[in-house]
Amino acid sequence: MKTTTRSPRTLPLRRSLVSLLTAGVLGLGSLSAAAATEMPPLPEVKGDVVQGNGKDYSLKFNIGLTQSSAQYRGLEYFKKIVEKRSDGHIQVQMFHSAQLGDDLQSVSALQAGTLEMTSPSTSPMVNMFPQFAVFDLPFLFPKPEVADKVLDGEIGQRMLKEASTKGLVAIGWSENGYRQLTNSKRPVSKPADLEGLKIRTMQNPIHLDIWRTLGANPTPMSFAELFTALEQHVVDGQENPWITIKSSKFNEVQQYATETNHVYTPFITLVSERFWNRLPADYQQLLRDAAKQMGDYERHVSRSMNDQIKQELADEGMQITELTPAQVKVFQDKLEPVYADWRDKIGGDLIDSIRQAASSAQ
Repeated sequence: MKTTTRSPRTLPLRRSLVSLLTAGVLGLGSLSAAAATEMPPLPEVKGDVVQGNGKDYSLKFNIGLTQSSAQYRGLEYFKKIVEKRSDGHIQVQMFHSAQLGDDLQSVSALQAGTLEMTSPSTSPMVNMFPQFAVFDLPFLFPKPEVADKVLDGEIGQRMLKEASTKGLVAIGWSENGYRQLTNSKRPVSKPADLEGLKIRTMQNPIHLDIWRTLGANPTPMSFAELFTALEQHVVDGQENPWITIKSSKFNEVQQYATETNHVYTPFITLVSERFWNRLPADYQQLLRDAAKQMGDYERHVSRSMNDQIKQELADEGMQITELTPAQVKVFQDKLEPVYADWRDKIGGDLIDSIRQAASSAQ
């Protein structure tokens, strides 16, 4: 086990006191913002202008993460592609931080036709599409390139088709990434360290099963409520990718982290079927192309920033525990019953095909 520590830092002011900051402190905040992690530049848009039907369209695209996330950066690229290649006939309005609702609320809004696009994590959607639970199985993808092969290949494309029902059209994948554990109580290097910890999870039954099996007390909760719940100690910890931990400022209220890489979670790009059916075929294909390019770029942003952000979190005072292969094996062995419990519910053939693809990709 390797533990990365830095000298203690001054505890951050609670968000409720932001309005009381002095002008001098605000000035320091501006300097801090200027030193924030720099995103990779947006690529140039390639491809000819797509001829539509002469009509103008406006679409609202809502995501759960903040403006400083890789997901939002990908959305900026999507907007750039769609507006340029439609010659301005499609306008994209971007909404972040669950401004128009969390993942499940956004999906419901797509079904109702009151929202045009969203890109939720697959995890909260397991009740709608049980096969998505495969992405929540622990330690399924040993490295991100394996996930790419599965999602961009026949398996992932088949799953997009299967998800294009119930008022939704699924047009692409992007990356939430590997989930890491944080908490405010103690370092975690073995399952016994989790005993009794209240860990926020997504509204997903397999995640609940994972953390119960490890000895924690899982607490499903909307992402939009999470910072306040951590700050007020309603829950002790949470699990998300490094970039989400940083962009959501969870390190302000979480002292300890463990690099577990326990679950790789994708985002799925969804369009309201009602909106989709109003678009001419050429514009439908434009959205598909833009979603693919957005996903590829967003993965690049996520991965290029991952190690940098992990180091920044350590520099800012978070104590990060890096597990050895032997320690990871202890967690894997402890979680074997989860595979047994969910094999029939998810589909053994799907699990086996992904494991086979993962094995051949290494």
